[in-house]
Order: sequence, then structure tokens, then C-alpha cells
Amino acid sequence: MHDITVPTFLPLAERARLARARRLTTPCGSGRLVWHAWEPDAGPDAGAPPLVLFHGGSGSWTHWVRNILPLVDAGRSVYAVDLPGFGESDPPPGGSDADVMVEPLAAGLRQLFGGDEVDLVGFSFGGMTAGLLLAAHPALARRLVLVGAPAMGVVPGRQFELKAWRHLKTPQEQAEVHRHNLGVLMLHDHDLIDGLALEVHIANVQRDRLQRRRLAHTDILARRLPQVPVPVHAIYGAHDAIYREYIHQLADAYAAAAADFRGLQLIDGAGHWVQFEAPEAFGAALHAALHEA
Repeated sequence: MHDITVPTFLPLAERARLARARRLTTPCGSGRLVWHAWEPDAGPDAGAPPLVLFHGGSGSWTHWVRNILPLVDAGRSVYAVDLPGFGESDPPPGGSDADVMVEPLAAGLRQLFGGDEVDLVGFSFGGMTAGLLLAAHPALARRLVLVGAPAMGVVPGRQFELKAWRHLKTPQEQAEVHRHNLGVLMLHDHDLIDGLALEVHIANVQRDRLQRRRLAHTDILARRLPQVPVPVHAIYGAHDAIYREYIHQLADAYAAAAADFRGLQLIDGAGHWVQFEAPEAFGAALHAALHEA
């Protein structure tokens, strides 16, 4: 166990369980990658391969804060990494985008799992990173689930604009911009912005050391997926702000790009941060993807 910082807006019992995570580290250049692991006591999925979660840009493991315990209760071993340059992890050597994260992540997975396959789930920037990882190292996972992933080449231009906040002098001014940005990009239901979502978001963006990322606005995921031989599943909020009206072009884009595309599930009423906004519906969609033969 380690002294993990768990969001305070969670119920006390959930906070206590999440706080029992094991903290594992693997090399990242001259620094380290930090992984947080939860093991099940029992459950219907006991004995399944480890489930590895990659969070989104400007995030940390807490992008999955509403999903980890249900997965553990189902019997899964859950490993949530802080990607290089986010959360507790040191920046990657040689750059500041997803491409330079591939080798530290591959080495970390091999160190933790000894070459055994995992189920890999990536959200947003983390989904793009997971796709690049498996294109280069396809033996690391038995399946890939992409959640709200960008870089599929179907959007003619950026569909949202975030406001800058670091220049603002007071926490109150900064919080107003964070609320705005959560509503613009992350959440469809603006009633969810305050409380847990705002706490998680502020803590995460304050620790983002990689602020010149560009690959998410290219088609790099679509170009790498042909090199990914494992089954690929996709889960998106139907109101994902990255895609807006282009969301309905995604299924065809995946079918054209992925060697073994198994389908796209759209979650009604949810935006980009679908696993936070609709955790039960997301959980059912993820269960279906993970249990498909």
C-alpha cells in the first residue's frame, strides 16, 4: 500500500478502499513511472488477465475514479498508470507527446507482467497512446478498448476551444475557467461539473507537465491501428465534444483502420469523459467488450 491521494468528494468507504492501492514504479528515462494497483478478493472474473487503464490528457489514474472499484468487485486486477508527465510520473525522455511514451510504457508492462498479456483500456489521449503502444509492441495485450480516443481522421478541425488558466492570479478565477473547460470538453451534463469532477480535474491539470501536445489533432491513431493485430473495441459518449456531429463517422473509420475491429458502443446522454459521466452504462459496455469471445 502507499499514501495515495484519493479525491475527498468520494464516499468515505470508497475512499478507504481506493487508498489501499499498491504503488509500483518502473523506469521512465532517468525518472519513474508510477502505477496504482488494486487486487480483488473474489468475483466472477477472478483469474482473468490484469486490466490496465491509461488515462486521458492532463489527467491521472483518477480519470477512472468511478470505475476501478466495480472492476475490482467483478474480480479483475486493475492497474492504473499515471502516464509520463502526468500525475506522479516523471516526463518522458526525448519529447512531450504520446509517441515518446511508448517505450517506457512497454518496458513497464514487461517488468510488471513478465510478458503476459493484459487487457488494455485507454481513455482519450491514453487511448491514442495505447494504440501507438500496441502497434509497436503487439504482444503486450490480448485486446484493446479505446474510450473517447482522438486522432481517427474524421474531424476536419478542432471542435472545441479551452480557456487558459495558469495566468490567473486567484484560485477562484482559475476554478471558473476549469468549470468552463469541463463543460466545453469533458462533460455533457453540466450539473456534474462541481464536486468530484471539479476536484479531480483541478488536481490533474495542475500536474500536467506536457503542455505542447499535438498528436491528438492528427490522424495518427487511424494510421497506426492497421499494425494492431488484437481485437479492438471502441466506447464513446454519444455527445463527445471531440467529434460532435462527426461521431457517426467513427464506426466506419475504425472498421477501415483496425485489423480486427469488434464494434463501437455509443453511450446515450454522455460526453467525452463517458466513464465518469455514465459509469454504470460504461461498465456494461466495457464488460461486453472484455467478455466477447
